Amino acid sequence: MSAEPGSRPAPTLEMVAALAGVSRATVSRVVNGAQSVAPHLAESVEEAVRTLNYVPNRAARTLASRRTHTVTLLVPESTSKVFADPFFATVVEGVTRYLNTTDYMLNIVTSSESDPEKTRRYLMGGNVDGVLVVSHHSGDHSWASLTHSLPVVFAGRPLVNAGESYYVEVDNEEGALAAAARLVEGGRRHIATIAGPQDMPPGVDRLAGWRAALAAGGLDDALVEIGDFTVTSGAAAMRRLLERGKPLDGVFAANDQMAAGAYSVIKEKGLRIPEDIAVVGFDDDYYATSVSPALTTIHHPIAALGEKMAELLVELIEGKPAARVYRLPTSLVLRDSA
Repeated sequence: MSAEPGSRPAPTLEMVAALAGVSRATVSRVVNGAQSVAPHLAESVEEAVRTLNYVPNRAARTLASRRTHTVTLLVPESTSKVFADPFFATVVEGVTRYLNTTDYMLNIVTSSESDPEKTRRYLMGGNVDGVLVVSHHSGDHSWASLTHSLPVVFAGRPLVNAGESYYVEVDNEEGALAAAARLVEGGRRHIATIAGPQDMPPGVDRLAGWRAALAAGGLDDALVEIGDFTVTSGAAAMRRLLERGKPLDGVFAANDQMAAGAYSVIKEKGLRIPEDIAVVGFDDDYYATSVSPALTTIHHPIAALGEKMAELLVELIEGKPAARVYRLPTSLVLRDSA
């Protein structure tokens, strides 16, 4: 089919070669980043590429290499939750920081599990080279069989059998232990926790760390309420804790959003932070410094988590040796709430 009248054909590899005065093969090597081309020839090719505004045909390169140079960040959560939670934005920041040093592009798929087959069809349809799975739950299914067909890296260990799993995580249990220990060392003896969902690795591990700290201090660990990592759920859990009518002088919230929710209820009841109830969170995100008093919390290197996940995934895609598990350290950030 001929081009429409007045339109110009897209520049081709052959046109670049003719303008640069080199072979088609030389142009191909230059645009694909080969280092074996003489500098003066490479310079001629690059000048011709700029002059013609030539863009390599990614589709043809994909057919030749069987790679799309695209990876997917899969978040099995509702879109509203993803855009409301600063955790996800910071993960994306870390992922793109690493991918910007490579030829890989990123797309994001949010999947509420209402139609896991749709997600699976897309991921298995040759559209991507690998998948990063963040915020997964034990009941999710869209990624359950992916590891048999695609390189997959998880944020946190999968709680269900997903084949030979590769994952990057922070030391959630150790971080939660340090958070609760801060309350114990501060003289608190009736310490509650607002735990995260128990179908997610951070929820499980941070509850275990809180229990370990209370056991080491010889304290009762009955004051447990479960939230879903949102501000609203933190407020509801704090209300339930206070309605028990039990002595309560410290709270460890499994993330800063739930801690912020707890703040609102504590103040609503006329109680003071930290004089009446000390509070410690987890993540060290926007919420930690937006509340008053500023929140003592556990620093979670979220951007570094995303960066390491992307690096590990590219290693798997390219067949390089890769460790199955990376665990990043956390640290206690002291502020005014505990």
